[in-house]
Amino acid sequence: MVYMFLAEGFEEVEALAPLDLLRRAGVEVTTVGIGGDSITGSHGITVKADVKDKKVKFENIDMVILPGGMPGTKNLDASTVVHKALDLAKEQDAYVAAICAAPMILGKRGDLKDKDAVCYPGFEEYLEGAKLHPREVTVAIHGKTVTARGMGVAVEFGLELVAALCGKEKADELRTATITD
Repeated sequence: MVYMFLAEGFEEVEALAPLDLLRRAGVEVTTVGIGGDSITGSHGITVKADVKDKKVKFENIDMVILPGGMPGTKNLDASTVVHKALDLAKEQDAYVAAICAAPMILGKRGDLKDKDAVCYPGFEEYLEGAKLHPREVTVAIHGKTVTARGMGVAVEFGLELVAALCGKEKADELRTATITD
């Protein structure tokens, strides 16, 4: 199961583009609302989460996804449920994916130590121990950790998540079906 966390102030495109691509690929994704099931993003778009954080039951975690945005990232970081999911993902050798400011949550936890990583410019100081890439690298993959720069690469981030879970062929198929030259 894939769990995507939504907190008040999340960046809508960073959540919805990867969510859409994963579901198009046939991946079962549960959106988890921090503090409720109606979560409003940083640009005033309200999304109904599949389950409230207080009711989520984690089973066989394949991936945990953390969209960025402010104050969404800070609200995710303050959630004990998010940290529990990250701990379980580590125990179960599952993927962890974070975009924009959200990689700072992983960095503050020490989860990026000696790993390739990227984030939204200006948040690098929070990626403790990470091997930072130059700005032209938009998505960094290190083992089962995927990080991305921000909203402008949300589709590429989503396609990398599809590739991780379903294979490169499925990601390429979606790329062709959704992106025109």
